[in-house]
Amino acid sequence: MNDIDRVMQNAQDAFNSYKILTPAQRAGFLNEIAAEIEAAKATLIPVAHEESNLPLPRLNGELSRTTNQLKLFARLIEEGSWVEAAIDTADKTRTPPKPDTRKMLLPVGPVVVFGASNFPFAFSTAGGDTASALASGSPVVIKGHSAHAGTSQLVFEAIQKAIVKTGVHPYTVQHVLGSGSTVGKALVIHPYTSGVGFTGSFSGGKALWEYANRRETPVPVFAEMSSINPVVFLPDTLKQNAVALSKSYAASVTLGMGQFCTNPGLLLAVQSEALDNFLSLLGAEIKQIIPQKMLHSGIHASYHKALTRALSQKGIEKIGESEQEAGEGEAFPTIAKVKGNIFLQNPHFREEVFGPYSLAVCCSSKEELTAVLKQLKGQLTTTVMATDADIAANRDIIDLQTTLAGRIILNDVPTGVEVCASMIHGGPYPATTDARFTSVGTTAIKRWVRPVCFQGFNDNMLPDALKNPNPLNIWRMVNNEWTNAAI
Repeated sequence: MNDIDRVMQNAQDAFNSYKILTPAQRAGFLNEIAAEIEAAKATLIPVAHEESNLPLPRLNGELSRTTNQLKLFARLIEEGSWVEAAIDTADKTRTPPKPDTRKMLLPVGPVVVFGASNFPFAFSTAGGDTASALASGSPVVIKGHSAHAGTSQLVFEAIQKAIVKTGVHPYTVQHVLGSGSTVGKALVIHPYTSGVGFTGSFSGGKALWEYANRRETPVPVFAEMSSINPVVFLPDTLKQNAVALSKSYAASVTLGMGQFCTNPGLLLAVQSEALDNFLSLLGAEIKQIIPQKMLHSGIHASYHKALTRALSQKGIEKIGESEQEAGEGEAFPTIAKVKGNIFLQNPHFREEVFGPYSLAVCCSSKEELTAVLKQLKGQLTTTVMATDADIAANRDIIDLQTTLAGRIILNDVPTGVEVCASMIHGGPYPATTDARFTSVGTTAIKRWVRPVCFQGFNDNMLPDALKNPNPLNIWRMVNNEWTNAAI
């Protein structure tokens, strides 16, 4: 515990220094982290491959995604309008007189980031949570994931080189390892912790959320936890596009051996000959999938246990599985189906099976399909596969889907999350602990800030973003109109 006290005191000291850096200085730090990671690529990739079992092309792509999002946040804070500056000037002629009030977003303080097991780069040590927190002006304490501890340490060493080169406070980013439950709890409950980022299991995220809310001063935990990402296949597209759909969804269900939080775990449709044909084709595609090793033995054991339990439920029917024997640590890709009325009676079918598995729910009618959708809990994504004719006849289904998830997808697979300003990687509980935010894209920065209003301040006392001359040349809301002009 003394070690955690020292780490968090260091983080608080760093906050007092880091929060007053200019946007250009923070952007320079993020860009230097990206450069150091890219320079260490030849060392990082083999270690990550050894620790995670992920293929080299996937890791190379993920490392590039990690450095690109660091650069993206650097551009965001250099431009500067993300602070949402709003100014309402005084009016002394009004009765009572109207004061001068000015608002902007300011960093909350030290942020604890938990590395994710399934993304050793993009959702871990220098991933999206770290990048967005540093962009906001908040220092970061990283809890490295034990499944790729070596990779995490090497990435941290790259960050340390960036700290030295840019001259930011030496404890702006810190790195700790150890038992997840013990160290993690100590970090979350520490008085200097101001926010928490987590990507992982429902049980892990909920535990951290509960720790944070039992504190004397609760803090937000932004946890991305559990999602089965339902896909609705409407009738006309099943008739016209069954072959293409079976290939794309077999690939999506088994991408990365199903170890994506956006894996399509539930396939929904109204019973028809077209659906039978699609499921037959999908089952045949799954048979051709070659089993691969999962991230680590714990995830493999959990998948095998969850799959066995799922397939033991009354009324379930296996419709496709890999024809090749799975080796040690390898997942066994599987597709099953169940009737809609049985799905509605058994809550187990709504639980996530983390791995290359998906359950098709064959509904007797559109009304039963609607009932199934209404029974689902919050999701990261929901998808509709449809022709124009399908959309015209089923707008009510699509409207219902918008209540379920943070991202609604038309005629594509849910796997793959673009890092951009418009992306929402979040959703209602239990997908996340707060559906108002995203963990991917530039608006992820909003998790680590709070709005502060300055009333009656002289111009020379204000942050640059709120000063009359607008020295940062950012867009601001001035007396209810957007402008980047000086006042």
